[in-house]
Amino acid sequence: MNAWLLALVALAAAVALAVVLARAVRGRDRMGTQADLATYRTLHVASQAAPYLRGGLTTSAAQGSVKHLRTLLGVDAVAITDRFATLAWDGAGERHGNLAVTHAADTLDTGATTMIGADSARAISEILKSAVSAPLTSDDVVIGALVAYSVHPAGPPLARAVEEVAAFASGQLDLAELDRTRARSAEAEVRALRAQISPHFIFNSLTAIASFVRTDPDRARELLLDFAEFTRYSFRSHGRYTTLAEELRSIEQYLLLEQARFGDRLQVKLRIDPEVLGVKIPFLCIQPLVENAVRHGLERSAEGGTIVITAKDRGATCLITIEDDGVGNDPAVIRRSLSGEPGDHVGLANVDERLRTAFGDDHGLVVETGPEAGTKVTMVVPKFAEAVQLA
Repeated sequence: MNAWLLALVALAAAVALAVVLARAVRGRDRMGTQADLATYRTLHVASQAAPYLRGGLTTSAAQGSVKHLRTLLGVDAVAITDRFATLAWDGAGERHGNLAVTHAADTLDTGATTMIGADSARAISEILKSAVSAPLTSDDVVIGALVAYSVHPAGPPLARAVEEVAAFASGQLDLAELDRTRARSAEAEVRALRAQISPHFIFNSLTAIASFVRTDPDRARELLLDFAEFTRYSFRSHGRYTTLAEELRSIEQYLLLEQARFGDRLQVKLRIDPEVLGVKIPFLCIQPLVENAVRHGLERSAEGGTIVITAKDRGATCLITIEDDGVGNDPAVIRRSLSGEPGDHVGLANVDERLRTAFGDDHGLVVETGPEAGTKVTMVVPKFAEAVQLA
């Protein structure tokens, strides 16, 4: 299930929850404005619980969200369990809250909402007379339970409310799992990209450095340091994102190594607005495009050429372009590369997919090229993206 559909399901669950609880208010007070206020309050409390649940069904997430889920239900105590233990408790009887996982046993086994009688509820606290247990799911698998305790006998209205709150929580847990899946996928894509870049670049760089060892040892030493810094950045083990400034610093080292090989045949121009240096971008999303410009634009040209890297401030967005005046490409070849077919263009589909994953489908690569017409690759990234973290 993709991200927007999961988000829609989670929103629908929140709205359904609001409607259920608003009807309960309407049953006591027929004034529409009171029902509307109940709906707004429900959505507000749900929004407070959601960030914790987006962390997955962990102890910290359960403890952060449990009080908000209890507020939604208006009951005397609420427990959140996984399949093995009570993760969090809020309300009366906290000392015996560990029993909640045993009360949820039938729900955990069958995936069905279950009613818990007075005898079991009193084992938590003498004041409690009933409870309802509803499943928490992720990817349609029961991973825990939401158990709500009341000082009154439980009936169908409470059972329905607990089911709706559990459905809302499960929608957030689905989104958490999707985030983890996409993170693992992005990490795998970066590893694949490194595998594509490394052999070609390492061979050429070491060959260029070797050519200066006897004739210009000082330059050979400087190039070795550039090579070490470039590889340190490219093979770092943490962070899916980096800043534009860090990526450009690595690209500068890459281009110094390539200029050692090409000499005056490779010219570089950078036109960077300082306001966008802190913009967060997917790790290694510009360097592969620069390498493609060298390999496919200029390396095949006897005269060489110029690479122009531009980053412009466009208000809420940053416009980044990598342009060369080399031999150009067949647009059909580029289309096949962007679709993921095997080819020589290092990481083109990889970068395109990671940009779309990070910022949405409107933020993929735009490639303009033609035989003997050079190549221009454009990306537009938001200057501020809440979901993008450097660590």
